[in-house]
This record gives sequence, structure tokens and C-alpha cells, in this order.
Amino acid sequence: MIKVRNLVKAFGSRVVLRNISFDVAPGDFVTLLGVNGAGKTTLMSMVSTLSKPTGGKIFIGDMDTDTHAAFIRRYIGLVSHKTLLYDDLSGEQNLRFYARMYDIENPAARIETVLRQVGLWGRQNDPVRTYSRGMQQRLAIARAILHNPPILLLDEPDTGLDQGATSMLGDVLAAVGTAQRTVLMTTHNLERGLSLGSRILMLANGKIAVDAPKEDVSFEELSQYYYN
Repeated sequence: MIKVRNLVKAFGSRVVLRNISFDVAPGDFVTLLGVNGAGKTTLMSMVSTLSKPTGGKIFIGDMDTDTHAAFIRRYIGLVSHKTLLYDDLSGEQNLRFYARMYDIENPAARIETVLRQVGLWGRQNDPVRTYSRGMQQRLAIARAILHNPPILLLDEPDTGLDQGATSMLGDVLAAVGTAQRTVLMTTHNLERGLSLGSRILMLANGKIAVDAPKEDVSFEELSQYYYN
């Protein structure tokens, strides 16, 4: 579903990603780990077609992100550091806006479905500015899955959340990461990364240092890239 081949990203003379290659198979939930500044967000911005690589290629299915970016975006749901929500609109109004963008048929029914899925049905008429940070992140996930994309990209979705909100968000992510949807999630939180998904990628020094099923790696093995 996602193919990254010999990817390089440089900002001037500073090389952030160095010849990275990996695949994410259809239905996989892959967690990309790494310390702050490891290049996770840089990588995610290129997979989501928001920026272009310095070298190498990214494919979504058989489509090159360089030449088919606009078309590919309809197959992607993105949750990033910014919620991309309008504070003065209600949760439902926000989703109606995005439903029009994606030409969703029967939007009222679809909006109710995703709001129930993320646990916000009952608060759908409240302005987003009255939501807690955790609720806003859950609404951002509802926005990302509204058009039922086959690929969900989550760039540190637990950033800025307290322990309780992070736990609730984890339940939501586990619920939406079904066999019908391919998920790539970045986090610098090692415990969070090991609690979700089926496969671990560890980004260190601009390269993939670990690529293995979750059950084949340990906290101790991964922590060396954080604390050494």
C-alpha cells in the first residue's frame, strides 16, 4: 500500500533522512518511533504529499506521490500536530465542511457514524473551542476517517495530551486501526508505540534502525536508541 524507496530529505546542507526504504502492507498498523528531531514528521509530510523528497520515491499503491499528489490525497486521512478544525464551528459543522470537500453521499449518517466511533456523539453541537485537547484530537481523527480512506497517517497524535486523554486516544486508535485500513503512526513515546500496531520501525540518525514485528522487539532493545 505504501512503498518508500531510497528516500532522502535535506534542508540545505543538513541531511535529515538518508536513503530510507520500507513498505507498509495493506491492513498493517505500523508505528514509526524515534526521538524528537529524528525526522518522523519530515517523513510523514512526504508520505502525505505535503512536501517532496530531495531524492528517492514514495508510492501509494502504484501511484508516485510526485506526479499524482492531488489524486492520492483522496485516499489518505491525516492527523498531524494541527487539528485542522474550526474553533467556532461545532463538531458536526466541522465534519459537514469536510464532507462537502470529499463529496460524501448521505453526510449526516456518515458524520454520526464517525462521531460515535470516536466517542463524541452527544457533543456534536458544541463549539470545538469548548472541547478539551483530547476531544479535539478525537474529532481530528473523525475528520481524517470521514471519507473512509484506506490509509490513515497519524503524526504524533498524542502530543500535548495528559495521561487520561492519551489513554482514551489509544482506545480510539485501536478501534479505527482495523484490518480494512492501513495505518502509519509516528510517536516519540516508546511505551505508546509498543502498545499499538503490529510492526515497529525505529528511525535513528536519519535511517531505519529497526524494522520488525512488534512481538520480535523489546522495550530494552528500542530504548538504546533513546538513551544512548
